[in-house]
Amino acid sequence: MEKIFGLIGGSVSHSFSKEYFDEKFFREELRDYHYELFPLATIKEIESLLKDTKGLAGLNVTIPYKEQVIKYLDEVDGFAKKIGAVNVIKIQNGKLKGFNTDSEAFYETVEKWLPKEKNIKALILGTGGSSKAVQEALKKLNIDFKVVSRKSKKGLLTYKALEKDPTLIRDSHLIVNTTPLGMSPNTEAMPSINFEHIGPEHYVYDLIYNPARTMFLQKAEMRNAKIKNGLEMLHMQAEKSWVIWNS
Repeated sequence: MEKIFGLIGGSVSHSFSKEYFDEKFFREELRDYHYELFPLATIKEIESLLKDTKGLAGLNVTIPYKEQVIKYLDEVDGFAKKIGAVNVIKIQNGKLKGFNTDSEAFYETVEKWLPKEKNIKALILGTGGSSKAVQEALKKLNIDFKVVSRKSKKGLLTYKALEKDPTLIRDSHLIVNTTPLGMSPNTEAMPSINFEHIGPEHYVYDLIYNPARTMFLQKAEMRNAKIKNGLEMLHMQAEKSWVIWNS
């Protein structure tokens, strides 16, 4: 019986998910399994997607719908509820259940990458669903973090604050970009931070994987920082999605 899986998001042309799952289905001889990309202009379009796509068994969710999608689900896993963001949906007997695999995938990739010292501080750039998953992972790692937003909100730093106080960047040896700035095709864009305050003691992680070296990572690398993109995280969360869809 044909089974369809796919990715929903505002823009999905950058995604490697289809390539990843197409290869997986081929390797495992699952000839009736297909993975599709579903760009949605608004999250409301999920209603017609669910109605019109026969055999739909699971979805991944990307920017900007990881939080907005929750109201369309019948059930949300406890961990995803705690984070407030969903990036995997299991569809069974017409019911939709949401999960979050981003946080665990980020945790596993960052935990083995960082030095073992425990007093590291972090800056998280962005406030969306991916940011929330990263925040949860850093709590688990006992890493103090501050979240940076374009808008001035209680409890958040702004990019202007980073400009005014260079120690915020200097003393935060882990910097994580969770925004879509720099993602293909807009590869010239990047978060507005001063790279002069970044050095060899910094670990700079960009959740974007297409392109492999964003402008953000290139600038950090020029300052001798250690850099990492989101490809390993994508692969991990994809495998975790597969376990959920088949459990």
